[in-house]
Amino acid sequence: MHTDTERCVRAVQSKDARFDGWFFTAVLTTRIYCRPSCPVVPPKVENMTFYPSAAACQQAGFRACKRCRPDTTPGSPEWNARADVVARAMRLIRDGVVDREGVPGLAGRLGYSTRQIERQLLAELGAGPLALARAQRAQTARILIETTELPLADVAFAAGFSSVRTFNDTVREVFALAPGELRTRAARGARPHTPGAIALRLPFRAPLNPDNLFGHLAATGVPGVEEWRDGAYRRTLTLPYGHGIAELTPHPDHIGCLLSLTDLRDLTHAISRCRWLLDLDADPVAVDGELRNDPLLAPMVDKAPGRRVPRTVDAAEFAVRAVLGQQVSTAAARTHAARLVTAHGVPVDDARGGRTHLFPSPRALA
Repeated sequence: MHTDTERCVRAVQSKDARFDGWFFTAVLTTRIYCRPSCPVVPPKVENMTFYPSAAACQQAGFRACKRCRPDTTPGSPEWNARADVVARAMRLIRDGVVDREGVPGLAGRLGYSTRQIERQLLAELGAGPLALARAQRAQTARILIETTELPLADVAFAAGFSSVRTFNDTVREVFALAPGELRTRAARGARPHTPGAIALRLPFRAPLNPDNLFGHLAATGVPGVEEWRDGAYRRTLTLPYGHGIAELTPHPDHIGCLLSLTDLRDLTHAISRCRWLLDLDADPVAVDGELRNDPLLAPMVDKAPGRRVPRTVDAAEFAVRAVLGQQVSTAAARTHAARLVTAHGVPVDDARGGRTHLFPSPRALA
């Protein structure tokens, strides 16, 4: 979409939040990049240029706007809907594969050479896998800097940086502030936080129907793994370096997310899994528009716009639960799944609730 200059300009001038994540606006005079809905006065048209990703902006030498924070926008819905190699690569990068396995590991998972992956990502996103992973590391670092009291050296390695020097240089380049300055700015408006947990806001494109989304999760939750309590959905997560517990609370303009992780290197993966579970990168305006074309569906869409499709945090878990659900009723499937969890799941400690186990892995069930 970033190649359609006229359409991008209209979106920026109208501050249309529907286009956040679809493209980014870079200002040639200030060397800053913004989301389309940035609240500041739009720049002159001749001073605008457009990029398909935050990583492409950063690679071109632009810094993130401190007002609209474009690095926190919802991801493009394209990556969840498409099945081509670029979309698959973006989902894997978002899950932290490049940080854990490098570009060769990413290419191996996709069945392509590293050169082919680099070429296709550059052609569509304006940045290669390393630049895309670097942008994600910078955002993870910012979350840890602003929401935890970890020493900055520990933040550097938890976010996936190979050295403190690289961490410092990247944060300064991307945000135009040193890590210590970011923490100082965040402390001025600090909100109460839970010790040992990371609190953050998961943005989404409005509207969002929380009753449909969280009602399904509450009705189908597996005891011991999931629970709905005090207006929040909570569940355990199996992650690459350890495990965690996520607490997700719906708000009018965001989803409150409280993460307790055994290893902070899993932060990027945990956020990605939570966003995928709640379908937060969807474009509800486009979806509702298509559904309204059906005369039978249109009244239901008008009554409850912004419905999401609840997904899963783990494909293997989803497969097991789908089989159980096909054999018996939903209530009986929950009971059988709970027995499976008690017999084969890994026990976890949950100081804040009743989560007792991780869902059993395929190896444990084999």
